[in-house]
Amino acid sequence: MIRKIRIIMEMIKFEHTIFALPFAFLGMILGSFEINGTWPTLSQWIWITVAMFGARSAAMSLNRLIDAAIDKRNPRTAERAIPAGLITYAEITIFIILSFALLFLAAFQLNMLAVYLLPVAVFFLVIYSYTKRFTWLCHFILGMTIAIAPLGGWVGATGGLQPEAFLLFLVVMFWTSGFDIIYATQDAEYDSNVGLYSIPARFGIARALQVARGSHIVSVISLFTLFFVSELGLIYFIGACISAVIMIYEHSLVSANDLSKVNVAFFPMNGIVSMVMLVFTIGDFII
Repeated sequence: MIRKIRIIMEMIKFEHTIFALPFAFLGMILGSFEINGTWPTLSQWIWITVAMFGARSAAMSLNRLIDAAIDKRNPRTAERAIPAGLITYAEITIFIILSFALLFLAAFQLNMLAVYLLPVAVFFLVIYSYTKRFTWLCHFILGMTIAIAPLGGWVGATGGLQPEAFLLFLVVMFWTSGFDIIYATQDAEYDSNVGLYSIPARFGIARALQVARGSHIVSVISLFTLFFVSELGLIYFIGACISAVIMIYEHSLVSANDLSKVNVAFFPMNGIVSMVMLVFTIGDFII
């Protein structure tokens, strides 16, 4: 069982939780201070973490299950756990059910608005895996799905939704969409050949990278807009500046003629962005 769990954690890239979880915490902290004037409770920290683990585990497992046949034909992904036969369909289905159960349990422990919004969250967690089959906007739908994290953190801590929460939503949506477009450049030729939809496959790598840059510009604008409409101070502003610089550097690593550093641009850079924003926001409230 331990071996199977390790295989699943590797398959769903558990370390990529660093993209969304810090923003869920950021939404929780900002919402709690904006509405309640205090830090989130220990119970909220625990159950929002559980909800995020359940939601992401279910979504990524579903994605791997739904895309198993596609992954098997793609040389870059043929060695993933399901195509390689390292885990069965029954085993991953059980894991998906348990993951959704964790999400539902956590929502009921938080508040009723979190419960009422569960169908919306589940819809996006399921549907985004299918979107590459019919629209090149799939990157933005993935962005919307991951951007539910800060909304969920906000709702979990406050039981409501305020305009600042939707600015966080835009930050994460366009940040995620941008780096997902960069990541998808690796499969542009394959996607085009087999009839899958993506911006790199539809418009070419050069234009796709332009769209990714535009997405990150919108994300940065939303970061700074949040500073001006909330109680956030100088330390948050410094964090936003650092994040903007990291995104600029991320785009300097890739070009239409050189995609050798796509994985560096994808994981380390964006993991740093999410952690910088969480740490500097916490620091802002502490100081």
